[in-house]
Amino acid sequence: MPKQQKSSRMKSRKDSENDLIENLKMEIAAELGIIEQVNDNGWASLSPRLSGKIGGIISQRLKKIKTK
Repeated sequence: MPKQQKSSRMKSRKDSENDLIENLKMEIAAELGIIEQVNDNGWASLSPRLSGKIGGIISQRLKKIKTK
């Protein structure tokens, strides 16, 4: 397989994984009621505790997705 094809396929996989994580982050932010804060001030405006909570929930959901 040509190097360029393999590279673009790997890149598209990474992009889809990043899209999935971004979608999960936004979904969880909405569930936690902080979506407006994120939209107005960005992810950096969240406390470390809240960021960790979001990360933990993402990990749980990704684990569920992988086991399906």
